[in-house]
Amino acid sequence: MPRGSQPLSRERVLDAAIRVADRGGAESISMRRVAQELGVEAMSLYHHVPNKEAILDGVVDAVFAAIDLPDTGRVDWRDAIRVRAHSARQVLSQHRWALGLMDSRRNPGPATLHHHDAVLGVLKAAGFTLADASHAVSLIDSYIGGYVLQEANLPAATPADVEDVASDILERLPADRYPHLRELITDHALRPGYDHTGEFTYGLDLILDALEARRGPGQAGIP
Repeated sequence: MPRGSQPLSRERVLDAAIRVADRGGAESISMRRVAQELGVEAMSLYHHVPNKEAILDGVVDAVFAAIDLPDTGRVDWRDAIRVRAHSARQVLSQHRWALGLMDSRRNPGPATLHHHDAVLGVLKAAGFTLADASHAVSLIDSYIGGYVLQEANLPAATPADVEDVASDILERLPADRYPHLRELITDHALRPGYDHTGEFTYGLDLILDALEARRGPGQAGIP
């Protein structure tokens, strides 16, 4: 019997696989390690998932299921996509290992399909052609994924961290050689209330505004 005397299920197997990946990355997922996470023998997993590939398909679908779908009730398509983008950033920041899997699976699950269909539906309802909607999804998702990866590698996670790191860098930046970098740090990064996480919203808004300029003659809102 699995840990906690709970019956084994596909959902529990996938939850365990996600915990394994959160600690060691997607490459750490294996039938043996997932079984160890659950406190069972590896053979018992095959009653719920046929193989490792099915687990990978399942965890990707679970990640998509955790991302908020765009709200079709919103008047402005940009607001709907903005909500979805912020949710995707939050979920992927918790499961960065999923970034390398989300576009690689050949058997997308129902949550994955529903997610993509909903995003395309919002864009098409706003007047984008099918081709432009496809371009928009690719651009937005590339931005989200790239930002999550960049953010994960920053040496500062909080405003206090930013101040510590910036102060250390300033000590090695002679004003006569790097005047613009010093100005950026002292007058921008170290200003009261600065939060580097706001850069995500700034970049996202630029993308959405640029896409709005290319939107077709359809309505601005969502029916």
